[in-house]
Amino acid sequence: MRILKPISLLVFTIHYSLFTFSQSDSCKLRISLLTCSPGEELYSAWGHTAIRVTDSASGTDLVFNYGTFDDSDPEFYTKFTKGLMVYALSAYPFSEFVKEYQYYERGVIEQNLQLNCTDKVRLYAALRENSRAENRFYNYYFHTDNCTSRARDMIVKNTGSPISFKTIIPAPPPTFRNLIHIYLDKGNQPWSKLGIDILLGSNLDKKVNNDQSMFLPDYLLKGFDSASINNLPLVDSKQVVLEIPSAKEKNGTLFSPLVITMLLSLLIVILSFSKSNAATKILAVFDTLFFLMLGLLGILILVLWVIRIDDVCRNNYNLLWALPTHLPVAFVITKKKKWVRSYLRVVLLISLLLAVGWLLIPQQLNSAVVPLLVIIIIRCIQRSR
Repeated sequence: MRILKPISLLVFTIHYSLFTFSQSDSCKLRISLLTCSPGEELYSAWGHTAIRVTDSASGTDLVFNYGTFDDSDPEFYTKFTKGLMVYALSAYPFSEFVKEYQYYERGVIEQNLQLNCTDKVRLYAALRENSRAENRFYNYYFHTDNCTSRARDMIVKNTGSPISFKTIIPAPPPTFRNLIHIYLDKGNQPWSKLGIDILLGSNLDKKVNNDQSMFLPDYLLKGFDSASINNLPLVDSKQVVLEIPSAKEKNGTLFSPLVITMLLSLLIVILSFSKSNAATKILAVFDTLFFLMLGLLGILILVLWVIRIDDVCRNNYNLLWALPTHLPVAFVITKKKKWVRSYLRVVLLISLLLAVGWLLIPQQLNSAVVPLLVIIIIRCIQRSR
């Protein structure tokens, strides 16, 4: 993705000169879909899509990119937290696009679209209209309305004949979370995977249909490869613009979330069965900090559920183990109060039910949560006596 900066005079001039092209030049248009390989950063872990328009008559070669945003907005992170991610369509020279992806060592594949002259003119005009200052901004939603789905919809909606897509998803159909996990696993990003699994709720566990799967660049590429228009292949040629770099060996880290939580769980189990004064003192501090962190996490999950305008953080079953009520209880968890013991018995019951019904709840919880659940159960048993 490209960070949006103030538009240079050159790009400004190119952008508005597009409106002067004539009908006689329009048949010399070439329109293609650009699919970019994933990058190292989390925001680029799923790749990227853009549309290239080459006008041999006017000598312009532009990329229309729906993945630009302005991070200089002083309220950027506040809006981001609320799900108000404003992205924009930007048009700029293809040469700049290539330089950007060369710099980040990411591959680019180009699919030339077999469209008739009328469709090319219509699509080109729609892209220019959409890139006007008053039209270029839109609210970005990761899995339903993003830079890839926008590119697809722009092409589909501006062809005179319908585009027919073949089925590209496996059976049984995966969930949004399944598809997201594939890329995080390939990119060896277990901590990002844990964060996503904790903060994004069960709405991400819905089965995707063929159309929905194309929110990911690779799936849109597959979709276009197998699509047809007017009984002809939609893609008449495909070429590599930038070679995908040889995959670097990415070994699994020893400090993955699952390994860390398993070691922590083992340590706490050992200390819980120890009778030494040192173990007792350590557990007193641990219980306060552990339930404090769980409570804070639960509040974060709940806040995101409430304040976000999209639905990705709603119906989050992680609240069954990261209860917001743990926050105040953490400060008195070592006290031998009746209501504290009663509270911990309720937490114990909830945790046991979650463990038994782990595979039955309509949300795929991260495996690193299992050792944390063991800790909650063990500490609740001891503290509720």
